[in-house]
Amino acid sequence: MIPALREEFNRAYTPEKYEEFLRALDRASGTHIGFRVSETPCFVPYSVVSQMAEYGSQLVSQLVDNADYRKVSDVTIPPEYNVPNEALLPMFVQVDFGLVRNLEGGLEPRLVELQAFPSLYGYQPTAAEQYVHTFGLSRDLGIYLSGCDRAAYWRLLRQLIVADHDPENVILMEIDPDNQKTLPDFLITQRELGVAIVDILKLIKRGNKLFYKKGGREIEVRRIYNRCIVDELERKNITLPFDFRDELDVEWAGHPNWYFRISKFSIPYLQHPSVPRTWFLDQLPAFPEDHENYLLKPLYSFAGSGIKFAPTPSDIEAIPPDQRHNYILQERLQFEPVIATPHGMTQMEIRMMFVWPEGGRLTPVLPLVRMGRGIMMGVDHNKNLEWVGGSAALLG
Repeated sequence: MIPALREEFNRAYTPEKYEEFLRALDRASGTHIGFRVSETPCFVPYSVVSQMAEYGSQLVSQLVDNADYRKVSDVTIPPEYNVPNEALLPMFVQVDFGLVRNLEGGLEPRLVELQAFPSLYGYQPTAAEQYVHTFGLSRDLGIYLSGCDRAAYWRLLRQLIVADHDPENVILMEIDPDNQKTLPDFLITQRELGVAIVDILKLIKRGNKLFYKKGGREIEVRRIYNRCIVDELERKNITLPFDFRDELDVEWAGHPNWYFRISKFSIPYLQHPSVPRTWFLDQLPAFPEDHENYLLKPLYSFAGSGIKFAPTPSDIEAIPPDQRHNYILQERLQFEPVIATPHGMTQMEIRMMFVWPEGGRLTPVLPLVRMGRGIMMGVDHNKNLEWVGGSAALLG
């Protein structure tokens, strides 16, 4: 995206330097990275991420400032996962964009998805910093947004996640965290903030309080940074040691109900130039003849699971009518390959990572990048390819 930097990096690149980078990233993360990390960062103009940050803020504001939408989105929260004392605003929001070529030949952001749930707030700046260090890149290249540097960024995350508690009483909660691909993010968050990483199945409920065990002690949980995905709880048929509906004496660093309220369910309600045409399946006026230009998406899957490209009428008919409200049909956009690599032009999807401090404003803090030449950006769609995978935006 910044041609001079792109060309300079490609000329200087060696496989040996990439292997050195991966080893260093493992060390910085405290564990082996279990997903594919791209050979290259992406050199992105500030103007591009600034426009995405502006669009992301506008989209989220359309939802949270709309009392009618708030009421409509009540139906998204499954009764068994309706957590009491819902926060007025989401604390963590992700808005994913791709780039399309407009009629004038310029590039414009288009929405892929959005989700009010934490992302890789620990891992992503670590990866960006490691690209700069290992490959000897200019330290003038930006990593953070909204005027943050590394110290200010982690102060902000401490304010959000730990608040005024002893970090020992704050947990990062996940299902079997040691075996999640996101473990590097968990470990970096623990190292920087001192919070405990706790398997949700090992929590202990006494009255309206939760505890976890550490070194033979039971430690009270006073605040939860939730990383559990309901989809995974359901798929694994997990029986929890507490009920999400319980009136627990805990605070949530990111209230779980927002995961449902701001999600794929939101997209048909958005009115914005960056949003592709989208319908709930049970409200589709007519099945489009050019079905190859559409995607069929289940509302509550994660990481791209269940998406069907170029759905056919038989795919629609296979979904029971009483379940069609749980799917959307979305226009498939042709995202422009914008990263020149030794293996050809490659697409880039940018996730704008926002935080919303209590009493503050929705704030973009980081861009996260995924590169791909498959039909989607996820690793499952880019197998056996090089110069794809998780990356970082270095801003100039």
